[in-house]
Formats: sequence, C-alpha cells, structure tokens
Amino acid sequence: MFVNQIVSILKSKKEMAITTSCIAFSIIFGFLSDDLWIGGTILATGLIGAFYASEGKRINYILGLINYLLMAYVAYKNHLHGILFFYTFIFAPLQIIGFFSWKKQLSADNTVNARRFTLKTALFIIVLSIVCSFILGYLLSLIPNQQLSYLDASTNCINLFGVILMIMRYQEAFWLWLVNNILDLIIWTLVLLSNGEGAFMMFCASVGFLFINIYGIIKWHRKSANNDLQKSEG
Repeated sequence: MFVNQIVSILKSKKEMAITTSCIAFSIIFGFLSDDLWIGGTILATGLIGAFYASEGKRINYILGLINYLLMAYVAYKNHLHGILFFYTFIFAPLQIIGFFSWKKQLSADNTVNARRFTLKTALFIIVLSIVCSFILGYLLSLIPNQQLSYLDASTNCINLFGVILMIMRYQEAFWLWLVNNILDLIIWTLVLLSNGEGAFMMFCASVGFLFINIYGIIKWHRKSANNDLQKSEG
C-alpha cells in the first residue's frame, strides 16, 4: 500500500537524509535567487522526485505532477511553448498514469521491479526520438516568439520517451534522461545568459537531475540484473 511506502520512507535514515538535504538545498538557492516559492518548489520536487524514481517508489509521481505543472508556468513566462504544451497536457497526466500503473507492479519491499531493453529495441527508441525531435522542432519554429525550437523539441521528445519507459519500468529511461539533462543544461544556460525569468532555478534543477540520474542508472542496472538472476534461478 502507498501508506506503507510513506512509512518506510520515514523510517529510512538514508531517504530522510537525502530528502532533507534536497529541501535545504532548494531553500538556500531559492533565497539566493529571490525565487523561493516557485523556483524553490520546482527544485525540491524535481530533485526529491527523481531520487524516489531511482529508488523505484511511487511517491515520485506525486512530486512529479507538482513539478511539471510549476515548470509549465515557468516555460510560459519564457515563451517556451513546446515545453509548456508537453508539461501541461502530456507529462502531468502521465504522472497520474504512472502512479496507478506502478501500484500493480510492487514487490515485497514496496518498490517496483526493473526491466531492460534488447539492443534492437534500444536502437529503435533512439532513432524514433531523433525523428520526432526534428519533426516537432520544425513545427515549433513556425510559432511566433518561440525560442530554441529544436533544442526545446529534442528535450521534450527525449523526456517523453523517458517518462513512458519509466512507467513501463525500463532502466533505459535513466539513460534517456541523462541525454535530456545535457540538453536541458544547454537550454537553461542560454536562457540564464539572456536573464530569463526563473532560469537560475531551472539551471540548478538540471544540474541536480544530472547527478541523480547517474545514481538512477547505477541503481536500476543493479535492480534489473538482480531480477534477471532471480528469474534464471526460478
């Protein structure tokens, strides 16, 4: 049950320490950037949500829903229409789907079991991500005032595939998010240099996601390897 998962989090010194550290980090940067409420909340929910996704716990989807809606607001203020559309009408609803989908796949320790791709499937996802990014980038370039059309499109398409793969419990979601993090860093660095609203906190969030996704890659690789071992022994 979800309540049992919350209780297990409260009892875990490691998880409480990381959660508290993320909140403290977000509050400090919120004050420094004079963007405590919106930016600080985005940073906190993003970092904590990414951490619990790497731990395979459903609470990441609740935090993700809050995070995507707030990031959609920031994207609107900075004329990033692709990010606004994706976050509001695709990513936010997917958080709800993921929350209930993972409920059916919980193991004894209230975390989900990880899976991994074949090489053929991985190559297909890579090619599909590239093609969709170019198509969406062209469409976004037709919108007046749209900035960084192809980067905007790439980060959203890759992120979308990552979210879908995470709902399906594939470890490759973290590899896609690693690429997405790099693109996000490029976007928000450029927006930050142009003094865009909320850009500093989005930049900090992207840096935090980068480190947590590296942790997620390692964690889910071990989880999927253990699952494969259990299946072979069974």
